[in-house]
Amino acid sequence: MIKKNRDGVVLNTGAIIRNAGNSEEYKTGGWRTFMPVIDKSKCIKCGKCWLFCPDIAIYKKDEYFHVNYDYCKGCGICAKECPAKCIIMELEKK
Repeated sequence: MIKKNRDGVVLNTGAIIRNAGNSEEYKTGGWRTFMPVIDKSKCIKCGKCWLFCPDIAIYKKDEYFHVNYDYCKGCGICAKECPAKCIIMELEKK
């Protein structure tokens, strides 16, 4: 879509998603230093880790939460927000 201002100058439009869903192609967890590890025996299944994860790297399967390390950047927000303190940040082993 071409837009012009009132003087007729063509404006570039930003934030256009041309190929929706393509973010799954770009695995972004490779540069992480620390990784979250969930102790399922302490988990109260509240979902706060999932809710606060900025990378949508936490998902629920078999009634427990898991981390998709392909997309987790190791920010530690999940561990900080966990009321049961069942998530610890461990040094990534490469």
